[in-house]
Amino acid sequence: MFITGAAAGIGRATALKFAAAGYHVGAYDIDETGLASLAKEITAKGAKVTTGVLNVTDHEQMVTRLAEFDEATGGRLDILINNAGILVAGPFEDMPIEVHRREIDINVGGVISGTLAAFPYLKKTRGAQVVNLCSASAIYGQAELATYSASKFAVRGLTEALDLEWKRHDIRVLAMWPLFVQSAMTANISTGTTNSLGIKLTTQDVADGIFKATQDRSKLTQDLLHKVHFPVGTPSKLMSLGSRFSPAWLTRRVNKRLANT
Repeated sequence: MFITGAAAGIGRATALKFAAAGYHVGAYDIDETGLASLAKEITAKGAKVTTGVLNVTDHEQMVTRLAEFDEATGGRLDILINNAGILVAGPFEDMPIEVHRREIDINVGGVISGTLAAFPYLKKTRGAQVVNLCSASAIYGQAELATYSASKFAVRGLTEALDLEWKRHDIRVLAMWPLFVQSAMTANISTGTTNSLGIKLTTQDVADGIFKATQDRSKLTQDLLHKVHFPVGTPSKLMSLGSRFSPAWLTRRVNKRLANT
């Protein structure tokens, strides 16, 4: 299992979850100190880990890290988890263009880069999977999180398209949809939506959701009940379900109320 943004937060919890289940974990991040402590924690439990510095906006670096992991695992990549991401909140017009571009470069560009670079290794591994960290912000555009929300809509579209396109290669592509998660990413975030709904999910909740979503490989689930999107937590599940059946005007009104706009 190869995961980006692994040094802290959701990435770290997920790396530890998969390591405990016997996976050889490839943990990558720009945070060398965090990676070193993660590697120490994983090896202390008798599991295998390979780490490396990775800026997901650098495609050549991504290609290199994946090649190194392929060599370390003997040519196997069961699961790619595109986890690295950033969240910046505030009025759209108050953010410099550089901030908007950075969110898109990491949240969208990083997913595209990782998935593209991993394709040769996924293709040669039977039943390989790609997990993209999406968000409940991709249900309806979120006020004060406009560019972040837009980036997650892009991840949603990419996930849906590749799950169809790569079926012929026996590669499953899925997306996780947590609401706000208690981590460094949300530590200083205060928006109408976070104030209305709170920040209740833990990183372990998301890690457990990712693990569960990747483990069910039954024919019934994969073919007849094929699922692409996996909401994490009750609020996200209710919002996702509601958006499927409510008319557009009602979905907008609910989101307007939650955002206090």
